[in-house]
Amino acid sequence: MKTSDLFVKALENEGVEYIFGIPGEENLDFLDSMQGSSIKLILTRHEQGAGFMAATYGRLTGKPGVCLATLGPGATNFVTPAAYAQLGGMPMMMITGQKPIKASKQGQFQIVDVVNMMRPITKFTKQIVHGNTTASTVREAFRLAMEERPGAVHIELPEDIAAEDADELVYKVTTTRRPDADSHAIESAVEMIKKAKMPLLLIGAGANRKRSSKALLAFIEKTGIPFFNTQMGKGVIDERHQAYLGTAALSDHDFLHCAVERADLIINVGHDVIEKPPFFMKESGQDVIHVNFSPAQIDAVYFPQLDVVGDIATSVNRLSDALSPQDNWDFDYFYRVKEEVKVRISKYSDDERFPLLPQSAVHVIREELDEDGIVTLDNGVYKVWFARNYPCYQNNSLLLDNALATMGAGLPSAMLAKLINPDRKVISVCGDGGFMMNSQEMETAVRLGLDMVVIILNDSAYGMIKWKQEGMGFNNFGLDYQNPDFVKYAESYGATGHRPTSHADFKATLAKALDSKGVHLIDLAVDYSLNHAILNEGLKEKICIV
Repeated sequence: MKTSDLFVKALENEGVEYIFGIPGEENLDFLDSMQGSSIKLILTRHEQGAGFMAATYGRLTGKPGVCLATLGPGATNFVTPAAYAQLGGMPMMMITGQKPIKASKQGQFQIVDVVNMMRPITKFTKQIVHGNTTASTVREAFRLAMEERPGAVHIELPEDIAAEDADELVYKVTTTRRPDADSHAIESAVEMIKKAKMPLLLIGAGANRKRSSKALLAFIEKTGIPFFNTQMGKGVIDERHQAYLGTAALSDHDFLHCAVERADLIINVGHDVIEKPPFFMKESGQDVIHVNFSPAQIDAVYFPQLDVVGDIATSVNRLSDALSPQDNWDFDYFYRVKEEVKVRISKYSDDERFPLLPQSAVHVIREELDEDGIVTLDNGVYKVWFARNYPCYQNNSLLLDNALATMGAGLPSAMLAKLINPDRKVISVCGDGGFMMNSQEMETAVRLGLDMVVIILNDSAYGMIKWKQEGMGFNNFGLDYQNPDFVKYAESYGATGHRPTSHADFKATLAKALDSKGVHLIDLAVDYSLNHAILNEGLKEKICIV
């Protein structure tokens, strides 16, 4: 068989269901080989859209999502999704084409050193230079993409190599068991937890694994230790649990941090410093136990006193086995903070002014969406309000990016979520700025026949930066723009557009759109005028309850 046939066979051997992308002439042998395969090609309108879909596939399934692009500009358009997957811990494989490497008549036309370009933002990047190395390269790339901490890998397939003959051989897919933590580390952690007076559990993105979620729930149920989570740890445990205190949407000064500051020990499970800090460690502050697949990466705000390194679920189970509620533990203050947090974040949730306050929009979305519904966020100031105000009932039911925090990923990630969860309702929430960065994928969503809702929070500005600008005392400058008519824009793709004119209208429109077929876009006017007063001025002046 030719090398491109072997490449596709190797992908089938890994269980690949979809390849997202935009082929170029350098991919034509590969494209031809795909025709007879079980893998479905999802043609997108920009390589970024393909990359974000592949990364989200990895996030939701634990298996690498695969995306395809040509050389040069096609490959460079994968840079942002590669960083998105790498920083977010999402397994993803990128395949790019290249001109013939043995003899080319086109000089340096479109030639970029893609392999070296990808090196700083992937776990693995390699050019295939002989067909017989194809299967082993694919197997190794998949192994590395899934190995903790997961991330992005890249393979370049030159067009002359793709057309060459290769031996038919694929490698058996094997699973690697992660090592358990050292017994002395477990014993030390148990002693620290027993001696603490006010221990607190923090759940991060690395704990967003099914086994870890089950183990953490058992730990909380047995010990009674209250917990909070990072933005990307939302939903690992149902946030209706009585021991849930809140989400660290900000790094400091929020009402939740009153509990964090009072804790004398934080058991930090699954967090790393790539995600924006959920709290700042101080020399004279509480002790921290770092429980993760790898040791803590030390920086100025995170320097744990103990590392428990190994499979997270196993580590948590071993801690559970060795612990029971202690007489010296006192969680009364934590639960008083929880009630304070509830009161504070519920303010404005039922406010019916229009344009809508973001708190009100979040409240309506949670009310109208099923328990297992999925919300995907782009990047903007509304992400803070979702992190604080949106209770998650299941893991991966609120997909936000608190690592690269890129704009443009919200719509493609929602499309993928719906594609592989056809029975669950999916909403993509985007700012007007982020939506326009990959809005062309509306055509892809319509073509795929997806039933989903896109909500654009429209303030005709880059609202996150305006909030930061105001917080730093600068004048309002350089961040306002004009938008297209989003209703007509949606209709031009064959989607259905809506523009609510009141709080009640938005609620009714969303309910109807969620129960309707096809892609529905809701152009929702949003009012960010209170962001500065609440998140900058108000929180700095907060006084923790006694």
